[in-house]
Amino acid sequence: MDAKVNTVYKVSDVRGEGNARRRLLDMGFTPECSLYVAGIAPFGGTVLVGLRGFMVALREDAASLIEIKAAG
Repeated sequence: MDAKVNTVYKVSDVRGEGNARRRLLDMGFTPECSLYVAGIAPFGGTVLVGLRGFMVALREDAASLIEIKAAG
């Protein structure tokens, strides 16, 4: 996920196969869902994202499976 902090995006796709992709979809990372990037760890590792009324911290490898586009 190539994103800037304090920015709203829309999910365009969730890549990958198997459990990692299924987990992200189950958490609500579905196409056309809006998400807010609240923070990124300074040296990588985790991304804090808000969507559907809750916040979730994603590992960098899981976040990289989410393709985003500009909202609006």
